[in-house]
Amino acid sequence: MGSAKKSNTDRKARIEEMRRAEQARERRNRILTITASVVIVCGLVAGGVVLVRSQSDGGSDTAASDSSGKGKFVTGKDGVKTWEGELARNHVNKAVKYASVPPVGGDHNLAWMNCNGDVYTKKINNTNAVHSLEHGAVWVTYNADAKKADIDALAAKVKKTPYTLMSPLDEQKDPIMLSAWGHQRTVTGASDPDVDTFFEKFVQGKQTPEPGAACTNGLSQ
Repeated sequence: MGSAKKSNTDRKARIEEMRRAEQARERRNRILTITASVVIVCGLVAGGVVLVRSQSDGGSDTAASDSSGKGKFVTGKDGVKTWEGELARNHVNKAVKYASVPPVGGDHNLAWMNCNGDVYTKKINNTNAVHSLEHGAVWVTYNADAKKADIDALAAKVKKTPYTLMSPLDEQKDPIMLSAWGHQRTVTGASDPDVDTFFEKFVQGKQTPEPGAACTNGLSQ
């Protein structure tokens, strides 16, 4: 009898010990689960804040910088205006308030506009176009005062000239303007000899910060 009682007591003791061990494991698992959940939630919250900030930066009209503001245009005898001052070249996600219209350089978007003789019929983003200028492109822009015949003739010229692009820009003061990195001029029309002169000098010219960089595989309308 005594042996049977002892065996029964030992069994109860082992069961109780196993129950305590199981309860301890459950407590540890609950703690680990809660801790992991807290970490995941904190990570999601932090990621959400970063995403919101990123989206806010990308869609904001607030200028990321006015990197081209520390300088001025100086007009040469040939009528070409040259920007005297530093033109920053940082990649930014915000809009940039450039010092000139059209801009001739400064901070710009990571993506460039395709400029392999591309003619755009709608306004393009300045920050993408400036990146094209950094690659050595000439940007032809025109406003509502430009004559259709001139627009058509210039478009034909651009289409057959690598490292050029063309788009409307109603905000500019003159009907037709040509821009390169750090350089700009107004022309009277498609037949103005200064068009060819500007193209010859500035398409992949000495002013190009990144000569030979691509004008394809960028953005397009």
